Amino acid sequence: MNLVAIETATETVAVAVGTSDGLAAELALTGRRRHVESLTPALEHLLHQVGLEAGQLSAVAVDVGPGLFTGLRVGISAAKGLAQALGIGVVSLSSLDILAAAAAGSGLRGQVLCAVDARRGEVFAALVEVGATGAVTPSGPPQLLSPEGVVQMLEGLSVRAVTAVGDGAQRYGGALGAVAGVTVVESALAWPPAPTLLALAAGLLEAGHAPAEPGSVVPLYMRDADATANFVQVSRA
Repeated sequence: MNLVAIETATETVAVAVGTSDGLAAELALTGRRRHVESLTPALEHLLHQVGLEAGQLSAVAVDVGPGLFTGLRVGISAAKGLAQALGIGVVSLSSLDILAAAAAGSGLRGQVLCAVDARRGEVFAALVEVGATGAVTPSGPPQLLSPEGVVQMLEGLSVRAVTAVGDGAQRYGGALGAVAGVTVVESALAWPPAPTLLALAAGLLEAGHAPAEPGSVVPLYMRDADATANFVQVSRA
């Protein structure tokens, strides 16, 4: 089974390629938000490096959000276009689920806050419990919150030891880290790792889950795009 994973929910553009032997290659380009210019060359470079033709892929995995609007549109469009051209399916996963799995895979245990920067002074956030074996259990639904809202949520927890990961946690690390018992991971897990997306997708396929038809894959935005929100504000004014 040959898979490619496309990760564009944050400013980072990341691609991973896997075969039946596991992860074969990965590439991540951080900052500058050049999703359009970077994604296709990165994908072509990795496939060439691994020695695979696009026609040898079994499925495409993609992060559907929540995250940056432009990044999600670019990544999901690329995944759908590639899958449609090859006649294969798409495995879609949430950015917050990928972050949670990556946190568990890195050895973190207990309560973990996964936070993706949503811009406009907000974050997409989800609390999970990582068990002793690394199993991830959601503590509640994902939410769109201000940093103050995240702080209130953390202060209301009965468990006082929480590790925060993701670029949203890092951006507002000062506020979150000031909450007693909260540790913000500053040097890792800044974005949902493409290898984790790849591993999760492979696990689903190996468990018998069928990939989706490309046309059915849609982004998880959790709010209106900036242009729509600005239009509404101007119209009300």
